[in-house]
Amino acid sequence: MRIGITVFLTDRTIDPVTLAVEAEARGFQSLYFPEHTHIPVSRVTAPPTGDPELKDEYRRTMDPLIAIGAAASVTKKLVLGTGVSLVAQHDPLVMAKQLATLDALSGGRVTLGVGFGWNQDEMADHGVQYATRRAQAREHVLAMMELWSKDEAAFTGTYVNFPPSWSWPKPGGGKIRMLVGGGAGPKLFAQVAEYADGWFPIGGAGVREAIPRLQAVWDESGRTGVPEVVPFGVLPDPGKLDYYRTIGCSEVVLRVEGLGRDAALRQLDQMAFTTSS
Repeated sequence: MRIGITVFLTDRTIDPVTLAVEAEARGFQSLYFPEHTHIPVSRVTAPPTGDPELKDEYRRTMDPLIAIGAAASVTKKLVLGTGVSLVAQHDPLVMAKQLATLDALSGGRVTLGVGFGWNQDEMADHGVQYATRRAQAREHVLAMMELWSKDEAAFTGTYVNFPPSWSWPKPGGGKIRMLVGGGAGPKLFAQVAEYADGWFPIGGAGVREAIPRLQAVWDESGRTGVPEVVPFGVLPDPGKLDYYRTIGCSEVVLRVEGLGRDAALRQLDQMAFTTSS
């Protein structure tokens, strides 16, 4: 089972280059960055954490794709991904090229964590409606897959339309590893089975009970093998990691606090010690 980390990178935290180098040196195998393009000051949506006020890190989040590019340039084996990207808020023609370019430059180490979003204010500024955000994200992903896998790609949908077009580079094998983030449920599992490689359960609660349901949807969709299950934002507890290993998780992503360089490195040292114990 692989062990990775995720951190809210901001202009006040450790930088992505130092973090990537030090994470790889300590034996971590993956690194994921979250995304928020902006946070409107006047907000309708309550913080998803249950806090009375939204944490400062949401307002200051770095762009994950640029951070991945920086991290890829100084590492050799580290899997680099979004955890998660708000795909509906992106132009799929642009994002397909960005991801394929990153995948080529990194030697095939990119993972797209697909998220649907919680902040109605943020997505509204991108022209995305909360009620249809899942459907729009799905179309964006399917459109990108067409661009990655075909020399002449076209797409006709509700949210995405483009005529036969050329777009290079192409990712290896015509695809990029994808994990869909969110809570267990038929809508989410349907998208996992349709186009992704697996599921990003946020926090990891209820994973054991959900795996058989995900596998059933996977099988009914005609997919072979088993989907990846990658608990995300987990606390570094040896007992919990052993538990995830026994239930068949392929990877676990630990949450690193958004700290300055020295404090973040001390936290990485402690996590490396805990996960090796």
